Amino acid sequence: MGIINSIRSYILEDEFKITILNNKVNIVNYQSIGIIDTNKVVVKYDFGSVSVRGDNLVLSKLMNNEILISGNIYSIDFR
Repeated sequence: MGIINSIRSYILEDEFKITILNNKVNIVNYQSIGIIDTNKVVVKYDFGSVSVRGDNLVLSKLMNNEILISGNIYSIDFR
């Protein structure tokens, strides 16, 4: 069963994951969104939260388990 669970986890991507791109931050498997502002977005996950700060921040993609934040990103803080 260990192999099946590993394959399932790989395919379904059930762990929190953050990908930093050029002026974009993609977050997968988050719990909730705490703050949405043009200067700050806070995303909560199992072990804390991620705070994205910048200018002209927008949610380019918003799904049940994935969010894409675009704009002039200055910092990303984990708490």
